[in-house]
Amino acid sequence: MSDKILQKYTGKSGEKFSESGATDEPEIADDLGAFGWLRGRDRAIMLELRKKNGNILAIGYSWLERVEFDPSEGITLHVVGQTIRIKGRNLNGEARPNVRLFQGITRHKVPWIQEADEPAELQADKSATVIERIER
Repeated sequence: MSDKILQKYTGKSGEKFSESGATDEPEIADDLGAFGWLRGRDRAIMLELRKKNGNILAIGYSWLERVEFDPSEGITLHVVGQTIRIKGRNLNGEARPNVRLFQGITRHKVPWIQEADEPAELQADKSATVIERIER
């Protein structure tokens, strides 16, 4: 009965939850190479900054004080107590219609950003968004 009520009001049937409270279903994000993009009304809670060496730093979107885009400097994230720079090319270019990295960060639509390794950088299309470096 409760499953029918849940489906009526949310459009979802009862989801299975793990002991931690998270759903067993994977997060649905489009992989655009340099970054992920959440579809629909979904919003990311944290932004993962993935380095090519395998290190990952996750920052809470709630800790972002401001975000700047300067074509010659890249994207600068001002997080409480630190500044993070994302350098690369086409950081404000359309990865697909109406999807831009900077815009996605400001709207909490980007769950992760990935530095490109050298082969990926060289093989990427000239119009593609490429993350060359993430600096703290």
